[in-house]
Amino acid sequence: MRIVALTGAGMSAESGVPTFRDAGTGLWARFDPQALATPEAFAADPARVWGWYRWRAAGVAAAQPHAGHAGLARLARAHALRVVTQNVDDLHERAGSREVVHLHGALFTSRCSRCAQPAAPEPLLRPARAGDDGRVPPPDCARCGAPVRPGVVWFGEALPSAAWDAAVAAVREAELAIVVGTSGLVQPAASLPGLAAAAGAAVLEINPTPTPLTASATASWRCSAAEGVQRLAARLDAGERDPAALIS
Repeated sequence: MRIVALTGAGMSAESGVPTFRDAGTGLWARFDPQALATPEAFAADPARVWGWYRWRAAGVAAAQPHAGHAGLARLARAHALRVVTQNVDDLHERAGSREVVHLHGALFTSRCSRCAQPAAPEPLLRPARAGDDGRVPPPDCARCGAPVRPGVVWFGEALPSAAWDAAVAAVREAELAIVVGTSGLVQPAASLPGLAAAAGAAVLEINPTPTPLTASATASWRCSAAEGVQRLAARLDAGERDPAALIS
């Protein structure tokens, strides 16, 4: 069966990664994440923005994939399953998923802010001493000397065209679209389930609470990501191959 899994912040939250708008505690609680995650903020104070992303990166590195991540990786070994995620962490990859499209970039793919040269080894994970205010100057690009930035899509920036094209292709080719842990509010990612449905796919929402997608989904399961993915895997293991019957 051709399956696409569309995952959002709720997927990572089950591994202990705070959702973006909640990603401020301790020293960083007094900062608005949306104010830090912009090209303008980086240009004005790169050490503050880099320090905040180093703090976030440490939390992501300490998190572990949960049963939902592992379940999707297992399903991909038996089915044509691709993951399209709004998350910038690497939990899908660490769980074993190989085909992962990162719509909003990937945290651990830092690059030059001017020439886009990839930075290696990943500087967000290198040892560095932060000031009392959490500020850490970013490293300089080895090619042109400009400051290195995280490999994420900031507010005001366009999605990577290759990632968006891959996501659209995945949903249009799918027989089943699983929408896991996403609010359905962030565009253009929120339009992907509708594209899948328009192409004839069954759409399963897995989310503990209703979202704007609920009314139009083929089925909605009110459960955690881990529980929902495991339930779906069990039904596929039992031999059900009709997408609508599978999720009813």
